[in-house]
Amino acid sequence: MNKNIDSRLPLLEHAPVEGKVVLLRVDHNVVKDGAIQDPFRIDQTFGTLFNIVERGGRIIMMSHVGRPRTSYGNIHIDESTSVQPVVDYLEKRLHTTIFVPPITSAPHTGITEESLDTSLYAAIRDLKEKKIGAIYLPNTRWFTGEEADPASQTRRDFTRFLAQMADIFVNDAFGSWRPHASTTDVARCLPSYAGFLMQQEISHLYDVLTPRRPFVAVVAGAKFDTKINPLYGMYEKVDYLILGGLIYNTYLCAKYGVSIDGVRDEDIEAAHHLVEMDRSRGKILEPPYVIESDTMEGKIQGKYRRLQVNEFEEGMNFGYIVDIDEESFDDPSISEALAGAQTIFVNAVMGYTPFFTEGSATLDKKIDQNQEALKLYGGGDTLQEFKSLCPGLYLSVLHDSQYYFFTGGGAVLKAIESGTPWGLEPIQALMNSPGT
Repeated sequence: MNKNIDSRLPLLEHAPVEGKVVLLRVDHNVVKDGAIQDPFRIDQTFGTLFNIVERGGRIIMMSHVGRPRTSYGNIHIDESTSVQPVVDYLEKRLHTTIFVPPITSAPHTGITEESLDTSLYAAIRDLKEKKIGAIYLPNTRWFTGEEADPASQTRRDFTRFLAQMADIFVNDAFGSWRPHASTTDVARCLPSYAGFLMQQEISHLYDVLTPRRPFVAVVAGAKFDTKINPLYGMYEKVDYLILGGLIYNTYLCAKYGVSIDGVRDEDIEAAHHLVEMDRSRGKILEPPYVIESDTMEGKIQGKYRRLQVNEFEEGMNFGYIVDIDEESFDDPSISEALAGAQTIFVNAVMGYTPFFTEGSATLDKKIDQNQEALKLYGGGDTLQEFKSLCPGLYLSVLHDSQYYFFTGGGAVLKAIESGTPWGLEPIQALMNSPGT
């Protein structure tokens, strides 16, 4: 068993999968505009796929892709959020045939069981008879019941539809932490187990929750309000905290009384508490140089410049602060903290991509210079930026034991906020599953 796994969590290796149809929830949310951005999340589920098949199980997979629900509540169904690119990738990598049920009707409110061609049920028979390799259901968020009210008949109907197809449920989607029908409700209807990726993510999460010290975290992002509570949780655990992105901009506004384009007043108000916390504890290391731009339309010569934070004075107004200048990572306080850390956690894209990327690239290279630290990266955007900016470094450390790349950044932050992964509702549902 992996370290730090609660004995109440039913594990895939104990599941009686031989001759059974296994409904497998994965987090293959890697498609953007109809193309795979990075197959890392898909590849990380291969261990679970192989184990189920090797022990005689037959797999029906499902995943969400993107956010097809519009601001008006409609569900927009098109190729941009289809699972088909994932299926094509799996068929090529695994040399197998995967059936995707055709959709016969796609109303704006989303699809239901009746929207799928009846060939699905013939495909389930073919699956059991090993005439096909697997079945992959359409994007779970295309279904009306996936995100419906938990008490609604629509959601109950979708849950029943999922459960009736299989004998066993396996959740391998740690990154899909929100309590939807396909992550939580179905686990209450079938004997259910945690896949190997789920176990691995939980185990490595404890490297963040109970880290080797000194512990340095780097947190950035395009939204402050969604990260403020995890940020407070992280603050309590770290020895040093480095901020970037809009989170750092908001912090600077709150601390120095300046105005920065794109920073909301309500977020500044929320950040005042973080500033006050740090006055006495001094955990936040401020990158001393930032990049200001007059526009968000690109990196336009003459429209951006470097600023020194120690020159900020109350009442100053700035344009968009779009990156951390690379020289900031040579500042002794930041450089020495990263060099001396035993654990480094990164949930950060430092600049406004794709135009301002020097801060993120320099950060990744600086972190790699510490050969002793365990380095944990959380979040799809963080990983994608690392891969695109430092491709050689990324390939060299992808399977390095000193590195771990979480597939679900939001799930990691949620667990940090609560101090434990065991309160996440999909995991709770597994622990309370019938017949395990």
